[in-house]
Amino acid sequence: MPVNVSGNSESSQSPPSENSNKPHLDYQGEAPMFQNVSVHDPSIVKDGDTYYVFGSHIEAAKSTDLMSWTKFTNAYTTPGNVIYGDLSKNLAGSFAWAGENDSDSKGGFAVWAPDVFWNKDYINEDGTKGAYMIYYSASSTYIRSAIGFAVSQNIEGPYTYADTVVYSGFTRDTAYDNNSVIDKKWTNTNIQKLIDNGGLTGPNSNWFNSNGSYNNQTFPNAIDANLFYDKDGKLWMTYGSWSGGIFILEIDKMTGKPIYPGMDGTTADGRLIDRYFGTKISGGFYKSGEGPYVIYDKTTGYYYLFVTYGWLGADGGYNMRVFRSTNPDGPYLDAMDQNAVLPGNVDHSPYGNKLMGNFLFDRKVGDPGTGIGYGYLSPGHNSAFIEPETGRRFLVFHTRFPQTGEFHEVRVHQMFMNSEGWPVVAPYRYAGETLEKVNRVDLVGLYKFINHGKDTSANIHKSVFIRLEQDGIISGGVNGTWEKAGHNQALLTVDGVTYNGVFLRQWDPVSERYVLTFTAVSKDGVSVWGSKQLDKPDAEIVADIVNDLDLGDTDNVIANLTLPTEGAQQAVITWTTSDPNVVTETGVISRPAAGSEKVTAVLTATITKGDATATKSFTITVLPYKNAGLTAHYAFEDNLNDTAGNFGTGTVTGDRINNEGGTITYSDGKSGKAAAFDGASGVRLPNGLITSNSYSVSLWVKPEQLTMFTTTFFGARDSNNWVSLVPSGPVGGQTMVWSGSAWYDAVTGMTIKTGEWTHLAFSVDNGTIIVYVNGEQKFTGTNFPNVFTTVDSNFSLAVNWWDTPFKGLIDELRVYEGALTPAQVAELAQ
Repeated sequence: MPVNVSGNSESSQSPPSENSNKPHLDYQGEAPMFQNVSVHDPSIVKDGDTYYVFGSHIEAAKSTDLMSWTKFTNAYTTPGNVIYGDLSKNLAGSFAWAGENDSDSKGGFAVWAPDVFWNKDYINEDGTKGAYMIYYSASSTYIRSAIGFAVSQNIEGPYTYADTVVYSGFTRDTAYDNNSVIDKKWTNTNIQKLIDNGGLTGPNSNWFNSNGSYNNQTFPNAIDANLFYDKDGKLWMTYGSWSGGIFILEIDKMTGKPIYPGMDGTTADGRLIDRYFGTKISGGFYKSGEGPYVIYDKTTGYYYLFVTYGWLGADGGYNMRVFRSTNPDGPYLDAMDQNAVLPGNVDHSPYGNKLMGNFLFDRKVGDPGTGIGYGYLSPGHNSAFIEPETGRRFLVFHTRFPQTGEFHEVRVHQMFMNSEGWPVVAPYRYAGETLEKVNRVDLVGLYKFINHGKDTSANIHKSVFIRLEQDGIISGGVNGTWEKAGHNQALLTVDGVTYNGVFLRQWDPVSERYVLTFTAVSKDGVSVWGSKQLDKPDAEIVADIVNDLDLGDTDNVIANLTLPTEGAQQAVITWTTSDPNVVTETGVISRPAAGSEKVTAVLTATITKGDATATKSFTITVLPYKNAGLTAHYAFEDNLNDTAGNFGTGTVTGDRINNEGGTITYSDGKSGKAAAFDGASGVRLPNGLITSNSYSVSLWVKPEQLTMFTTTFFGARDSNNWVSLVPSGPVGGQTMVWSGSAWYDAVTGMTIKTGEWTHLAFSVDNGTIIVYVNGEQKFTGTNFPNVFTTVDSNFSLAVNWWDTPFKGLIDELRVYEGALTPAQVAELAQ
């Protein structure tokens, strides 16, 4: 690759020093060591010198430094479960209402979000005092759940079941969920016993809607328990999830059971007190909000309530909020003095100080390190911890990451109180840093800047460049002023809004350096972060971009190229091509027809930063199409046979891929007959239908209704690695190919219509995916995950493991080895 560079270069790296408190000296020290674990919904507790996180799906890990974690659990194993012993027998009291292999939790995944703590006052069965207590959730649907607790003399278990204390999702009359034999009538909870014992005056008619169903607009889903002591030593449990809001109950320290109010009422500020569920402290009206966690901070005198808004998936916009109160049971207010309990069916995104949401410190070509940068997707369901010995505050949560799908890990970030008593979160994960004096002169320079906003969405807040000038001015992507107060207090005014926080020194995992950062929050509850960058001469930046600029395998190009137009520190990259009929200056390729010769052209990048410039050229070889070969054809002519003769007959399923039952009929199709799906049935296709990373799928569909996430064609290696062709997908209801391996949205920019036949097809060729609607190419992308790496992947029509089945007609399913050419797709769409 020819390279031509012009300009002057001068190194700007400061020499190391062991005294980082002197200006202009930058002591890097040793790099931190991390060992990561996946524990969803982590709740932290410290026992002696060891920190523990306990999470959903019976996972837990421990660490002595909050950086290197080790798991010690065996998930849902039973008997011999590390945490619960004989899980099935031990938690049978909770599973009788919700959980194990029931309804939406068929196959497990029913034990959620525990909280563990040492209760010195608990009276054990033998009369001794003191036990580790685990409050867990068992759930069968989004509302039929229960909170139980178990005890142990060893923090790592096994824990012995004690009681189930809060139920939700019950109905006024006898009723049953799909795939369940459990009668949901309220008398099958502990409420009847409480009434019989005089603890409750009777059932509350407001618990039920007019049709007798559970009123989850007002009342909680009984999961996500968090136990905490108030300043006077009383024990409290806050809990709840999503639509009905978050509630709080006082707990009897000796028995571990709630002290139910017994009667209904309202607080002085007008919040609901329910005889059974307790006092509402957050949310309601079908708005997201879960994972409550409360800590009392004696230095500020406030109780801090953390909740998470949004949905936990990579595209769900999970984000953490905080409110505070002078009382354990509220009212909890944000920095704008807004109550955490919503006033009605309003947009709740303005409520609560937003600590962190989707973000990316965007790495451009030529920046230090590798990859796309440093960021999180859907960080949330946090716990929090104040270390008694040091006063250090920590935020502990799980997060997903850009371009890695549903993969998640635990992260620990340090928190600091700003001068107004609000927590701010360090931009980078905890790496042993301490809050120390910083020198103003060292703060001057270039930063990547993140504004987290107040939204709950899939949008990623990406960094922009700003400069903290010597004269206190902020310039660049935003404008304003800045100042340092005291040893490390940060005051920034950005676009007329003042942010209050701290400056600190942290480990940047991308550049693999210790850098200066800031974190601050406004009176509107918006958090901003900054991460200082190395200032370099323009010629050095250009040279770095030239060295880093890479288009991948340019000898075997089959998909459009992504050509970056911005490099490090806002350098400009422009492109020219020697032959736009092969590849354009925007990276669009034209593949020769099948049977033709490959073609070549030269792309040249010109990199400019100030007066420095350079060029770098790439020879692009574009391969011709190859005709795909038919491997399976299901024509649905009154049967589920493969007319190509390579695979067996499909089998009818119920409303999930593994459920029995269901009915398939046949109706007039696009060609002959078509399979008719009733919205409660599917077809299980033979395993191994696709076994490579080069394949195509073609079919005709005529939906009777469109429901979000519903699949037409579904293939999966396992429940975490799958491909789904959905008429109405999670991105604006668009028709799309959706993958849950490395979360991938191949959107078409449209939604197919009900009552009409539409031809859908997609091809995957070694990571390149093309999606067609009625023969027209609607999406092209690269880096599509290689899902079908085994010979026994599962395949189905109209159903998967989770979502509403398809209702309508499907006809002429064809599966190919290799990628269909546009001409082949056009012919199939006729």
